[in-house]
Amino acid sequence: MGAIAIGIGIISYIPYLLTILKGRTKPHAFSWLIWGILTAIAFAAQITGGGGVGAWVTGFTAATSLIIVALALFKGEKNVTKSDWLTFVTALLAIPLWYFTKNPLNAVILITIIDALAFYPTFRKSWHRPYEENAFTFTLSGIKFIFATLALETLNITTSLYPLSLVFMNGVFVIMILWRRKALKNGTH
Repeated sequence: MGAIAIGIGIISYIPYLLTILKGRTKPHAFSWLIWGILTAIAFAAQITGGGGVGAWVTGFTAATSLIIVALALFKGEKNVTKSDWLTFVTALLAIPLWYFTKNPLNAVILITIIDALAFYPTFRKSWHRPYEENAFTFTLSGIKFIFATLALETLNITTSLYPLSLVFMNGVFVIMILWRRKALKNGTH
């Protein structure tokens, strides 16, 4: 299951990376930086919590997220609002809290909340310009984390909360951008 999840991740990220390079997809660097950091923390918590090979996809996702950050700095969203900055700074300030929890479950709960906040800049941008995000990538990302959860060697709240929250957040995001595309196409903003 872990290999399937990583395979889905590779399949989902290749078109995303290519559309960034072509200028069609414009990722928000703030979201991706926070996701990269948080996913790395979640990976460490999953390993500590006994996630085993099922955690590998989380590590793969962290590394890929940081590659997307590098691309986003040059090819990504340039319209950064005050609310984007507020969300970004709040998320960054909350990240060190996981260290002081001394408890992998509390760390996972914190990073799950922060990760949801990190979606804000991408949601805001995509509400106005839904064609600048790749629905295929986010759909496969949600599916990837279903397989990642099934691959966990120890299935408990510490190992499964974060990947299941990513299934949910990616699903909500895809529904929103598809709905916005349809609304804009029909002229109903």
